[in-house]
This record gives sequence, C-alpha cells and structure tokens, in this order.
Amino acid sequence: MSLLEFENVSYMYEADDYDIIDGLSFSVEKGSFHSIIGISGCGKSTIFKMINGLLVPKAGTIKVDGVSIENRKDYCGYMPQKDMLFPWRTVGQNVALPLEIKGGYSKKDRREIVENALSDVGLSGCADKMPDELSGGMRQRAAFARTMLTGSDLLLLDEPFSALDFLTRISMQEWLLEQWEKHKKTILFITHDVEEAVFLSGSVLAVTETPIKSLAEIKVPAGYPRTRECLTHSDMTSLREELIEVLRRQVKAE
Repeated sequence: MSLLEFENVSYMYEADDYDIIDGLSFSVEKGSFHSIIGISGCGKSTIFKMINGLLVPKAGTIKVDGVSIENRKDYCGYMPQKDMLFPWRTVGQNVALPLEIKGGYSKKDRREIVENALSDVGLSGCADKMPDELSGGMRQRAAFARTMLTGSDLLLLDEPFSALDFLTRISMQEWLLEQWEKHKKTILFITHDVEEAVFLSGSVLAVTETPIKSLAEIKVPAGYPRTRECLTHSDMTSLREELIEVLRRQVKAE
C-alpha cells in the first residue's frame, strides 16, 4: 500500500523561468526506506519542502494515505541537515516541542514521554543537559527523538549525518537502521553519499535529470537486518558504481 504519492507534481521558484520539478509522479510504500540521491541544487530538498507544506506545488497532487496533504495535519516529521536544537532550551525541552505544539499534555506527561523518547535513542539522563553539552552524534539523536514525537508515520530526513565525522556518521547510519526496524516508520532520506544510500535503503530513488521529471527507482540487492559487511558483496559494489555513474552523467549534463 502506498503511503506517499506524487501525481504530476510541478514547482517553479520565482527567480527561475522553468519548473525545477516538472510533472513528477512516484509513490512510496508504507514502512519502506528510500534514499533520494542527485547532484547539489537539482531539486531534492524541494521535493521534501513540498511534502511537508513549506512549498506549495504549482500543479499536481501530493497524497498521504490516499488523502491530499491539503486536507491533512501532522502527516510527516521533518529532520533537516542541522539539528536545529534551540541553544537556550534544555535537550528535554527541545525534544518536547512537538508535544507543546500539539497541546493536551501536562508538564508531567511531557516529561515522561520525553524521557522515554530519549532513552529509546540512547540518551537516558540527558533531558536536563544543554545542547552544547552533547556531541554531534548525540545532538542528531536528540533531533531524531524530536522528529519521532510528531507521531507521524512518514519521516523526511534531509542529509542528517552530512556534518558528522566519518566514524560518527557510520555509527549513526547503523543506529538509524536499528530505529527504523524497531519503529517501522516510512523513511525518505536525502544524501549525497552513494555508499550511505546503498547501505540504508531498500531502494534508491535517483535524480537523473534537471528539471526532475521522474525518479529512477533502483532496488538494493540486500535484505534486512543489514551489516556493513554487505557492502563488500559484488552486487552491492556494482550498484554503488552504477549510482556514481548516474551522478557523473548528471554533472556532465549541467
């Protein structure tokens, strides 16, 4: 069953004289994990911003659970590249923001929910810390806990690990897969890192041209649960090279 559907969706920025998204149609199955790859500036984040309502399509329809997002609320959680934790609020207060926005929770209830959410992402005892007391990886875990508390089945993660050092990024990738397998959310994940896309995804949605008229869906030949050892398999290395070539062709076409 499709959780997310794009039906002939187009978008044009005011400064442009062309549609950066041009009649795009695709669908995402409930409980799946897809990565979107493409060169910088090709329109990947524009797709996310239309899904979460920050941008309104010029034409076409975006549906979640078969209903246009124009008629829905709280249908997706969004995690941008930066953790966006407010430095003047504690970690717990930052994570509690979705609950405050929804309303209907007592201070005690919010505290209990937040402590459980932080424990779930390996941050027990961090609710009263300030964001600058956490490492980069810990801050991203807190941001993910906040995203989870939106209660949405659809999570949009826009290059959440790009600013992390190499070893922390690997650790966070493995951790994210554990979270996905545990909670069964539907995840769309934007990345420039082909190996990251191959390791995380059930299939990769590749931007092959700009304007974006379609997304090429490429299945990843590995099941779940998954370890990094799978990246050494010949079919996975072949897929990685295929995706790198897709990006190279797009750069040459610019």
